[in-house]
Amino acid sequence: MTKSNGRSSDAREFDGGAETADRPFFSAVLTPHRSLGPKGFTVLMLVTGGVSFVAGLAFMAVGAWPVVGFLGLDVLLVWLAFRLNYRTARAFEEVSVSLTEIVIRKVSHYGKTEEYRFNPFWVRLAVSREEDEGVTRITLYSKGEHVPVGGFLNPDDRTSFAGAFQAALSAAKSGRIPRPAG
Repeated sequence: MTKSNGRSSDAREFDGGAETADRPFFSAVLTPHRSLGPKGFTVLMLVTGGVSFVAGLAFMAVGAWPVVGFLGLDVLLVWLAFRLNYRTARAFEEVSVSLTEIVIRKVSHYGKTEEYRFNPFWVRLAVSREEDEGVTRITLYSKGEHVPVGGFLNPDDRTSFAGAFQAALSAAKSGRIPRPAG
């Protein structure tokens, strides 16, 4: 925090000093991918409910009325499974890299937070690749500790993130903050 004219200010000047080294130059928020959005979920439930309703009418017409309850139970179970899936999509990971520190903050869908801090000079990034899938795992290793990153990402996003994260880690180790493109 700097002071000027008797008032405090949170603005930091870019002077290449310690404040700049602590400022993250790479930051990413990783969230799980869900291919079925809210509109698609509504359509899926309407179609599932409609098919079950029509099938239930057919079973009722032939006198097998107990089957209707099981068809309703099927619709309820599909709805519950998707609601649970969407709840787990609340999890996310925040990754930031500065010249002096790598911070990984993992927040579960329950809100439980885990935070890991590493010195960029002591960390090793391991990226596992499969020929047909791309990047399958990203893990940071440092002093006997390992932290997987982005495990819930789809293969394309994991591959893209691995490249950007590797570039940021290389920049931190070289001590040069990359210039923004544009």
